[in-house]
Amino acid sequence: MATRTKEVLPSDMTIEQKLKNLYQLQTKLTEIDKIKTLRGELPLEVQDLEDEIEGLHHRLAKYDQEIRDFETEINAKQQDIREARELMERYQKQLNDVRNNREYDNLQKEIEFQGLEIELLNKKIREIEHAISARIVDLDKGRATLESRSGDLELKKSELDEIITETRAEEEKLREKARSIELTIEPRLLAAFKRIRKSSRNGLAIVYVQRDACGGCFNKIPPQRQLDVRSRKKIIPCEYCGRILIDPELAGVKLETKAEEAPKKKRAIRRVKTDKAE
Repeated sequence: MATRTKEVLPSDMTIEQKLKNLYQLQTKLTEIDKIKTLRGELPLEVQDLEDEIEGLHHRLAKYDQEIRDFETEINAKQQDIREARELMERYQKQLNDVRNNREYDNLQKEIEFQGLEIELLNKKIREIEHAISARIVDLDKGRATLESRSGDLELKKSELDEIITETRAEEEKLREKARSIELTIEPRLLAAFKRIRKSSRNGLAIVYVQRDACGGCFNKIPPQRQLDVRSRKKIIPCEYCGRILIDPELAGVKLETKAEEAPKKKRAIRRVKTDKAE
């Protein structure tokens, strides 16, 4: 009768296996980071251009609305001018029927007032027309900028899509491997790993000891702590940067050792004896 192999839970794994799994996960995520680096600043440039174009659309829509509001205001003032002229004509006709000087003076004042009102309205119309001309200039400049930025966006998107197309399959394969490795790591340890990785500038959460120093922050590690790391009996963080430390051998990394320099031979100094003059 065949016996079923009992599946080892992440929490039941040895510290050595946990460290190995963490380093394998780090390796896959680092490769994904390198793929993202290939894209460079393109994603941010695309986002900035999209935001700028959206802002330009809002600005142009605002200019259009302002021009329409100005035109509505001009129509209203032109209507006021027509009404003022009608009043002037009515008052002018009433001058023929006045019965005394007082009525005549009052009508003349009304005619004069309406004339001044028409002049003021015409002045405001000219000011509004000037504002409309300025807005049309802004609108034309904005449209030219929008066209230029839209062209830049299409170019950047094309470059980004090309890079994504070239790396999508590889990135997806790496992500799938990373997800499968994550299943072998207990949740608390995985959460700590992700937290350290997020706070690290280079995205490294687990590093091996090299040249007696942390492979992340390059601070010196005391000899006893190095022995603890090599013993693989507990998870040791760097006391300076908090990254998890792993033995290079367990990480599968072969460090280069400096060849011992041959001791330098002392150069013999010949002493020349000179006879003293008697």
